[in-house]
Amino acid sequence: MAGGQPTLETARLILRPFQASDAPAVQRLAGAREIADTTLAIPHPYPDGAAAEWIATHAARFAAGTLAPFAVVTRADGLLVGATGLALVMAHAQAELGYWIGHADWGRGYATEAARALLDFGFRGLGLHRIQARHLTRNPASGRVMEKLGMRFEGIHRGAVLKWGTFEDLAQHAILVHEWLASLAAPAPAAPGAADAVRGRDPR
Repeated sequence: MAGGQPTLETARLILRPFQASDAPAVQRLAGAREIADTTLAIPHPYPDGAAAEWIATHAARFAAGTLAPFAVVTRADGLLVGATGLALVMAHAQAELGYWIGHADWGRGYATEAARALLDFGFRGLGLHRIQARHLTRNPASGRVMEKLGMRFEGIHRGAVLKWGTFEDLAQHAILVHEWLASLAAPAPAAPGAADAVRGRDPR
């Protein structure tokens, strides 16, 4: 894609390109069993050097229009708390959204806040028509993130993935560009806070 990868900002977060210096934090955060357990591609244990190798692929994949990965860091102290990204299929103007937030920061609404900025970038910055996301059905908290983003539930893919020796079902949500633009004209949702953690214990 033309131009370099941008930096996105929200009220509490900065979404920026990953840097080589982020590798130790990625390994520490993503290497937690709680993260690997509910994601499709994160290994456990997390191999030494794997984070650096993954980060080293980002610039080329963004330039090729296949991936838009972002480090999620806090505005207050610049600490890495997670990751979000779009796996792009530009030929069909669509992408798949992914995200994870380190276990220590579950319940703060960071995934919803970061993913909302990423959806806006995908639709208004990249000209996408559709963005979808999937989650293991035993991880309903991730589904709540998708619902908060205005994504529609589209169904269950039964036995779709093999996770740690067990076939698991995937729930799929998606949102189209006209639905996203309409949501921008609606009243803004309440800021995430303690109430979210009590009602839904949103770990993302």
